[in-house]
Amino acid sequence: MTHFDAWIDGSIVGLYLLATVIAGLMVRRHVGKVEHFLVAGREMDVHLGIASLAATEFGIITCMYTAQGGYTKGFVGALPGILQAVAMLVVGLTGFCIGPLRRSGVVTIPELFEKRFGPRIRWLSGLVIVVGGLLNMGIFLRVGGQFLVAVVGFDASWLELVMSALLVLVLVYTVLGGMLSVLVTDFLQFVVMSAGLLVVTFLILDDVGWARLVETVEKRQGPGGFNPLAEGGPGWSFVLFQSCVQIAATLTWQPVIARLFAAKDEHVGRRIYTRTSVFFAARFVIPGLWGIAAAAMLSDADLAALPAGTDGSLLAMPTYLARVVPIGMVGLLVAAMLAADMSTDSSYMLTWGGVIYNDLVAPFRKGPWSEKRGLFWNRTIVVLIGIFLLFFGLWYPLEGDVWTYCTLTGSIYLSSMSILLVACCYWKRANSWGAAAAIVLGAGMPIVTLVLDKVDVEHAFFLTRLSPNWNGFLAYALAAGGMIVGSLLKPSKAVSA
Repeated sequence: MTHFDAWIDGSIVGLYLLATVIAGLMVRRHVGKVEHFLVAGREMDVHLGIASLAATEFGIITCMYTAQGGYTKGFVGALPGILQAVAMLVVGLTGFCIGPLRRSGVVTIPELFEKRFGPRIRWLSGLVIVVGGLLNMGIFLRVGGQFLVAVVGFDASWLELVMSALLVLVLVYTVLGGMLSVLVTDFLQFVVMSAGLLVVTFLILDDVGWARLVETVEKRQGPGGFNPLAEGGPGWSFVLFQSCVQIAATLTWQPVIARLFAAKDEHVGRRIYTRTSVFFAARFVIPGLWGIAAAAMLSDADLAALPAGTDGSLLAMPTYLARVVPIGMVGLLVAAMLAADMSTDSSYMLTWGGVIYNDLVAPFRKGPWSEKRGLFWNRTIVVLIGIFLLFFGLWYPLEGDVWTYCTLTGSIYLSSMSILLVACCYWKRANSWGAAAAIVLGAGMPIVTLVLDKVDVEHAFFLTRLSPNWNGFLAYALAAGGMIVGSLLKPSKAVSA
């Protein structure tokens, strides 16, 4: 059951989509160089940076996995967001790593590594960033489509069509306007997204009440729903892994770092970090409450009525929202979620495309390319990424906790890139041998974990006996160990970046 009205709510959504596409296309004439396409000419100010980063890092995928965390873990599900808020605040105040990174004048992190570790490490870094980034983003369209199908009330067979429509809308203005279009549309999307989040949260609290939310967590998760280390909680492995993920993401997650590169200077970049820190907690806390409300209000019969083969913990939140949000407000909710999703998808495609162009393709170019040719290939790469995402989303059988999948795929490169960045900035003995060891070991652990999760090798390898959280934490430990051992065993000839 849904309250979505084709005329009232459909008009709200249609007007928003039209305004977004027009705003994105209007800046096309200002994109004359590759630097404009990738980093908006490095002219982003604080307020635009805050809106853009907040919009980018909250998509439908974010809303879905944080709500799933609230549904399955209670209030503890918001812990990753709180950890990242602390990391963003500390890094922004101190300039740790991001100060030297911004002053270097590079467009991507691997470009900095070339200065310290050589061209081979730059290429290898770019490769693991692209692999981890695209695998991470590969499920965005499917999960976003599932949300919209549930809230609007489409037949489940429409999922592929919804996914395709989302992709086409994002590709149109991203391909034509690059980062300039992303920044302009992000500001509009931030306003719509914020309004939608506040309105829906008010409706949910009015419908359920805070006392019932607390009672639901006490009943379902016990003390572990409030304290991760208490009985019934996810335990130390969850806390350690999430701490590593959030620190590494703050330092090296390419969509976040892209705002640092696009900022006018280091001071502006650091202020964007500190002022956005609270939002990184809110993006977990607010949808987490939605997930807890779904657990409180939906019955087992409601979940049993969901399409066969779907995860009830993932679709519980949109199923509940479809019932509680009234006509007119559903249109605002859908517009807000589309705003969130389009800003995330456009920015992610642009940043992964930038790494492919700047770090993987560059070594094979014979001489410098003209700005026109560079723009053509950047746009072509973004289109190819979009095609990959569409087919991967249709093909990959997503099972289990979405946040666990996102953190494991992200750690394919977060584990090693964070270690390399710290060593590059602050350890004089770090060299290419240590960098290579960190990349191979850090990327290898999450990849092996994901592969073993899909093949029938139960108990055939010790990794299958570890939880995904311990496997993820091990990736960061191995990356750090590889950097230290590799650098100490081989005399360093590197020059400080």
